[in-house]
Amino acid sequence: MSKIGLQLFSVWKDAEKDFLGTIQKVAELGYEAIQFAGFYHTPAAKLQNVLKENGILVAGAHVGIEKLLDDELKKTFEYHSAIDNNLLICPALPKEMRQTADDYKKAAEILNQIGETCKKAGFTFGYHNHAFEFEQFGSETGFDLLFGHTDPDLVKMELDCYWASFADYDPLEIIQKNKNRIVSLHIKDMKIVNGKKTGIEVGRGQLDFASLIKIGNKVGVEWFTVEQEEFERDPYESLSINVDTLKQLMLEEKIR
Repeated sequence: MSKIGLQLFSVWKDAEKDFLGTIQKVAELGYEAIQFAGFYHTPAAKLQNVLKENGILVAGAHVGIEKLLDDELKKTFEYHSAIDNNLLICPALPKEMRQTADDYKKAAEILNQIGETCKKAGFTFGYHNHAFEFEQFGSETGFDLLFGHTDPDLVKMELDCYWASFADYDPLEIIQKNKNRIVSLHIKDMKIVNGKKTGIEVGRGQLDFASLIKIGNKVGVEWFTVEQEEFERDPYESLSINVDTLKQLMLEEKIR
């Protein structure tokens, strides 16, 4: 069965003020793991101690492309090795790397190179989508170009199901098409208010999470990683709803 993690960017304001305390609060909600989006100058050994004390795993980390190149990548390897994380995810491409079809092809070459270096060092490398990758360039989207020109063995996929749906693409179809490539699914639900799509807790919107969990488990996705940035209530209440709902849906899928 897949495991449930939280992308800590969901509560980045709290993490910025009290990084280690925020990790403890997330662990108390029942998440099995945290996916990081920065470390706020925290020594790796200190972070590793807090993770162990709270019995929480690492579900990968979002690492900006500037820290995935040249000598910076070596420093990245050292830090992540020290916290037992072997999954590095590029969270997005800068605007200047995604203006044209050729930009996406060039970006794919860079991602392949990063992925090859990561693989040799014992790391898994992947890319996380937003909605902008689904912009059309002739007969292909940026998403098609990026993943079509990268090696599936070197560049894995962290599919953000919300952003794929936001762009009017079916995440279930994308998962099926890329079943041997997906290492993580980013999760939050979607509702439409006054014609505007917005994020909400799992089970309170229009995404089909029962089907997402079923296919995710079927193809061997390791992580269902919650990432919610918009809240109508206390953020930790929302994060609690997310993990509890996902656990219930996973239990229902398991006993079917």
